[in-house]
Amino acid sequence: MVARVIPVSPFDLVIFGATGDLARRKILPGLFHRFKVEQMPEDARIIGAARSEFDSAAFRKVVRESLEQFVGEADRPANTVEQFLERIDYVNVDAMGDKGWDALSDLLREDKVRAFYFSVTPSLFGTLAEQLHKRGIATPESRIVVEKPFGHDLETAKALNADLLKCFNEEQIYRIDHYLGKETVQNLMALRFANSLFEPLWNSTHIDHVQITVAESLGVEGRGEYYDNSGAMRDMVQNHLMQLLCLIAMEPPSRFEPNAVRDEKVKVIEALEPVAPDDIVRGQYYDWNNRVGYKDHAGNPESRTESFVAMKVAVANWRWAGTPFYLRTGKKLRTRMSEIAVIFRDPPHMIFPKMEGRRGNALVIRLQPDEGITLRTTIKEPGPGGMRLTEVAMDMTFDDALGEDLHAQDAYERLIMDVIRGDQTLFMRGDEVESAWAWADPLIENWKNSTQRPASYDSGGSGPEESMMLMHQDGRRWRSVGQ
Repeated sequence: MVARVIPVSPFDLVIFGATGDLARRKILPGLFHRFKVEQMPEDARIIGAARSEFDSAAFRKVVRESLEQFVGEADRPANTVEQFLERIDYVNVDAMGDKGWDALSDLLREDKVRAFYFSVTPSLFGTLAEQLHKRGIATPESRIVVEKPFGHDLETAKALNADLLKCFNEEQIYRIDHYLGKETVQNLMALRFANSLFEPLWNSTHIDHVQITVAESLGVEGRGEYYDNSGAMRDMVQNHLMQLLCLIAMEPPSRFEPNAVRDEKVKVIEALEPVAPDDIVRGQYYDWNNRVGYKDHAGNPESRTESFVAMKVAVANWRWAGTPFYLRTGKKLRTRMSEIAVIFRDPPHMIFPKMEGRRGNALVIRLQPDEGITLRTTIKEPGPGGMRLTEVAMDMTFDDALGEDLHAQDAYERLIMDVIRGDQTLFMRGDEVESAWAWADPLIENWKNSTQRPASYDSGGSGPEESMMLMHQDGRRWRSVGQ
């Protein structure tokens, strides 16, 4: 199978914060990959904008070093790198002042798509939007890309939305969540809505429960102060896990277009029941061998911020009544993995006695590290000697099934190209962000007012024992982290 590459229109992409970690690690390498496969047109241009006292030549050196560090040698032919660097410019811009804005305006072309990527601290989002607007740099067709975190709570999210909407309309604002750019996440929509096999079964009559796990093997070393003001709820659940939950639980949209898809996602969030205190577990990792843990990495011995959250969530609508969703995310777990597991109910009458109580059917959507889809089914074990049943997995790992030519893109590659196309389907709408915060805020506020501390769990494990009991009390079990 050969990958189809559909070129985008000529564009000027301005990256604010172009010398920062995200730009060097993800944005610039992603753009290089799109250039290499000829998705970027000849006259596309990338303009770095930051406080660093660089000229274009110095910034091109930064870009080259970024590619050498984050793009494999075999994937960056020397001549392609040189051609890519020819499309790079740089402007020293003071976001809070006057410096550099006229120079930036002079670089931009009238007849090209203009996109502005805010790869900066969220406190500058509103300021940058205002500068672009009042200086006439942003046109009515321009787009801005806003990185998470989008607000710290409902109040700040509303304020940020209001600031951006003073200068840009909703159709110009692209709130990026890189999880929505993952190949498997998009395949989830294709799996549900392009196949008659699954959609008739996609309800509480046939699905026992759903597990969503995002596990990380690293701790918060190096970003402990930031993380301690955020925690797993704000950092992962309110955005990444919420987006996965929406795609699993949403009703089929009337058509595959941005607002139709996002309308259905908002309906899911608004249908979420409040989470009971007994249905949520918080944890902090600790390494008993080295006597060091989350509090040490956060630099706060009194911290009650969670590095792990597990919860049971109910969607109050006809499709999902009686089918719980179990969400789990944490730092310093056994391995790095993200997956959605849809566990189907047992047949209503089991004619094979030895199979009673065993849930054999599971659809597992793997987001990382090996993107793919697995369907676990029950079959007869080969050989004579009676009817012995066993479980097998029909595995579609994308790299294996589709071949090297269709090696999965990085999420940022796909999402940035969607910005240039003007396609908002995989980006969050303002009311969607606010609805997610409205659901999450009461949980965070309850923790703030509680005297209960997060449970300790072993670094390199599966999380607190209390999270296991969250499932066991319902007669269910978590899938193993790293299974």
